[in-house]
Amino acid sequence: MDDLYSIGELAHRTGLSVRTIRFYADAGVVPATARSAAGYRLYDVDAVARLELVRTLRDLWLDLATIRRVVDRRVSLAEVAAAHGDALDVQIRTLTAHRTVLSLIAARGTDPSEVPLMHRLARLSAAERNRLVTTFVEETFGDLDANPEFVEMMRAALPELPDDPSAQQLDDWVALGELIQDPRFRAAARRAAEHQAAERAAGDRTGLHGALTGNVLALVGDAVAAGVDPASAAAKPVVDDVLAAYASEFGAVHPEALITRLEIGGDPYAERYFQLLSRVNGWPEPPSMQPAVRWLTAALRASAPESVVHHQRDLDAVRRVEFGE
Repeated sequence: MDDLYSIGELAHRTGLSVRTIRFYADAGVVPATARSAAGYRLYDVDAVARLELVRTLRDLWLDLATIRRVVDRRVSLAEVAAAHGDALDVQIRTLTAHRTVLSLIAARGTDPSEVPLMHRLARLSAAERNRLVTTFVEETFGDLDANPEFVEMMRAALPELPDDPSAQQLDDWVALGELIQDPRFRAAARRAAEHQAAERAAGDRTGLHGALTGNVLALVGDAVAAGVDPASAAAKPVVDDVLAAYASEFGAVHPEALITRLEIGGDPYAERYFQLLSRVNGWPEPPSMQPAVRWLTAALRASAPESVVHHQRDLDAVRRVEFGE
């Protein structure tokens, strides 16, 4: 009996209570090694090690039935750890989604009527997220002969949250999902689609003009950074350069036509869509076009009629800056 411990001695060695050890013994997880002459439970050194393992596995949230299978060697600890880790991953994602919704509610002062939508968006699967976006794209562009390259870009740019998204990515996804269902954003997107369709009906078959847009933004960005007043004489050379850039690509451009393009392509709702999508997917976030759009719009409105560059065509001659392309 020298190598055996009473339940009290075992409790002292392990730091567990007598009640807990008795519970584990009754559950068959750590049965007594032997009984004393008086019928009291006795435990050997292996029981000490077994109790330490049980306590550790319980701290890792394993249930007693699974722990008993491990200590009885009916299943390997590695197999249990892998399965339990997968289950915890699911719980962590769920808890992270819940935390995100609660944090958003607290930060925004959310109206109670908005909470169900936020919660639903945070819990959507990858397939459900993609379906939400593709449905929006089809409803906006599907019945119109809009710019095919732009429509294809919209269809291909789907939200791709990682398996373990950060709270910020979930926050951005919820914001993106809310934006997609915002009537103001949908109206802006539909307006762009209808304008593209009207241009194609008038004979336009051009694609995207990213290089032109980048050039124009650089020209205007320098003026904004330098603090040039859009209504001043110093703005006129910039306006002329912008109009010349468009005339070089399209043959003609008028300030009023370009203002219309800016109002459509520089819509802040559309800009926010691509910024949120980029943050969700971990892409480089496109810079805001709003300062340049505001400056150029004001400068064009202040420009004199002679700012027209080679005015041979009207609105249909000017190609798009839609959604920052």
